[in-house]
Amino acid sequence: MAERMLKFTVTPRRMPEKRNADARSDDFLEIYGDFIDAKATEQASRCSQCGVPFCQSHCPLHNNIPDWLRMTAEGRVQEAYELSQATNAMPEICGRICPQDRLCEGNCVIEQSGHGTVTIGAVEKYLSDKAWEEGWVRPLVAGPSRGQSVGVIGAGPAGLAAAERLREGGYDVTIYDRHDRPGGLLIYGIPGFKLEKDVVERRTRRLAEGGIVFQMGFDVGKDATLEQLRERHDAVLIATGVYAARDLTVPGAGSTGVVAALDYLIASNRHSLGDAVEEITSGKLNAHGKDVVVVGGGDTAMDCVRTAIRQGATSVTCLYRRDKTNMPGSMREVANAEEEGVHFEWLAAPKAVRGDADAVTGVHAARMRLGSPDASGRQSPEEVPGGDFDRPAQLVIKALGFEPENLPQLWSAPELKVSRSGTVRADFRNQMTNLDGVFAAGDIVRGASLVVWAIRDGRDAADSIHSYLTAKASAPALVAAE
Repeated sequence: MAERMLKFTVTPRRMPEKRNADARSDDFLEIYGDFIDAKATEQASRCSQCGVPFCQSHCPLHNNIPDWLRMTAEGRVQEAYELSQATNAMPEICGRICPQDRLCEGNCVIEQSGHGTVTIGAVEKYLSDKAWEEGWVRPLVAGPSRGQSVGVIGAGPAGLAAAERLREGGYDVTIYDRHDRPGGLLIYGIPGFKLEKDVVERRTRRLAEGGIVFQMGFDVGKDATLEQLRERHDAVLIATGVYAARDLTVPGAGSTGVVAALDYLIASNRHSLGDAVEEITSGKLNAHGKDVVVVGGGDTAMDCVRTAIRQGATSVTCLYRRDKTNMPGSMREVANAEEEGVHFEWLAAPKAVRGDADAVTGVHAARMRLGSPDASGRQSPEEVPGGDFDRPAQLVIKALGFEPENLPQLWSAPELKVSRSGTVRADFRNQMTNLDGVFAAGDIVRGASLVVWAIRDGRDAADSIHSYLTAKASAPALVAAE
């Protein structure tokens, strides 16, 4: 092992080649190339194989990162892939969109020593893409039939991860989703320059070929109530995610030309997938030829500003009320956006949207400074007197985060308990709600979070559902024996 590892002192950190900003700003293709075999082996060999692998402990899935890096460095690529996918239902997706700089790579020991982190995400992407190319990704094979079924509401990462695990356990699984394609935000919320859609489609196709039934265009509350789904299935998993946009509460925020981030991204992704999108054709959700202002500082805001660049915006400005250091989005994404021509106004917050009800002309904003810490420990932004300024805008995109929809009302299920913020209440020990046999996982429980956490929650929920249904199936036999 020693000959092949611990090369971080002599081998510099290298990411896969990134396309030039001018070239990539005209399309929605992924911006990073692929590692060649030799480069993946070289970069994996930089791992220090430390005694306490902080990369693994800071991964929500606790992926066995040091071991599959060692296998990659030794040329045991198929074994490395097998190990990487043992804990992760979607390694090729996490390798592309996980904020590694905040998770595994951000806690890499050699990063702390100043040598530059191991390129964990890029190696993970290399392993899983290689596996698909070489046919190492095995079909989903259902376990022996248990004669029990599970209904999963939501075809996003939490629902897909749970469905796969349950199907492997021998359960009949049906996924219900209101969209026309499975994948949730992986398909419609994340732009192709971060995650090309064929990557998601081959994963969902594998699940369908393994016997998981997808009921697309199915709107719970209209096509069936929650209670009716409970009657159809032995257990139900709520994995809807959170889709309600937080609103912009300033004068003029209701004007035409002020749009929600998710509406904007869904329209763009549908257009890229070949759908006819009237809002793109009409210009309502199209940045072409417009000055665009995006309000927010998370990864969704970065998706919006970079999408606007690709749609041909005249200018793109991101307003964020804190400074760059306190921005919640990935610094890697901020750097990519800056390369592509996005202008950032740090420590700035909108005070009003200029124009009238029919058209937006600009955003009036205030300069901010960081004051005393808030309840979370972060410094609270406060307005700087006399620091107002204006930015031109014919399209303003609200990217202020997401909240849960009112599921008890939408689903005619007033008995379903939710928190004050609207997230579904689930027992932290087994992820069951207050309704017997109804479980919940992902963002609808924890609030807007990361894809990797949704995968973790989905797998954990599947294990809890298995325990519940196993006990349920054995209960009649126990009664008879007494």
